[in-house]
Amino acid sequence: MKIVIAGGTGFIGNELVPHFEKNNYEVIVLGRTRINKPNYHYWDGKTVTEWKNELKGTDVLINLTGKSVDCRYTEQNKKEIFDSRTNSIEVLEKAFNEIKETPKTWIQASTATIYRDEYEAPNNEENGIIGEGFSVQVATKWEDAFEKVELTTKKVNLRMAIVLGSSGGAFPVLKRMARFGLGGKQGKGNQMISWIHITDLIKIIDLAIHNQWVNGVINCAAPEPVSNKSFMKQLRTSIKQSIAIPTPAWLLKIGAKLIGTETELILKSRWVVSKKLDSFGYRFQFPTIKFALENLK
Repeated sequence: MKIVIAGGTGFIGNELVPHFEKNNYEVIVLGRTRINKPNYHYWDGKTVTEWKNELKGTDVLINLTGKSVDCRYTEQNKKEIFDSRTNSIEVLEKAFNEIKETPKTWIQASTATIYRDEYEAPNNEENGIIGEGFSVQVATKWEDAFEKVELTTKKVNLRMAIVLGSSGGAFPVLKRMARFGLGGKQGKGNQMISWIHITDLIKIIDLAIHNQWVNGVINCAAPEPVSNKSFMKQLRTSIKQSIAIPTPAWLLKIGAKLIGTETELILKSRWVVSKKLDSFGYRFQFPTIKFALENLK
């Protein structure tokens, strides 16, 4: 099986590549980072060049491309966040049309932050309520671009919650904060955190590849979301840190400006679960935050 991972030089891509190689798949990576390896190919995410020839014979396309939202929402950054997502989808479709081939399965990254700032009940694929604001606009345009793809391929749209892994993403940052005693609640602490262990995300991607019935929107979120206060408490327990200085919202806003990010990433209540994964009989390897953090500590 040949798998192409676009945007595959980031945190999730770096976990997927060895997983697939270990299972003897042919893996091709397209990324903006130039890496001197035979299966890594540079692309800018918006222009069809010689990399299109690497798509020939593709069984599975996984597109993870997108500028990180961990930045200040300036007009320039907003444009790059939008363009990096929509352009990559459009140029991949164009490239497949030029080589006159179609992948059997196209797995597209999206985000669970498409749902509203939620405090009342969890959002699933059937009754989830789409929210408002910049991050929701990003997610909506991202998914709209994917919806417009006209290739005759099985399309799977992964709305990913916060992905927890030791090698990247949010977890190493949060753990470092907690080690320095800044592991108390953030803001009011009642905002919900939907999350998924990187191992379960990879298993869900495997499921999407090998199960013909897995298609459309899939919420990639563990079955037991927790409040920010509970998450930080469990994180402190896992690293044996008793000091827990809370960070009020006003201080978070100052800190976010100093380090070049936005407080929405911390203060928005993301309460998301998956009804579809239940229907497919998927069983999480890390269903609770306690088990997940103990594994990652």
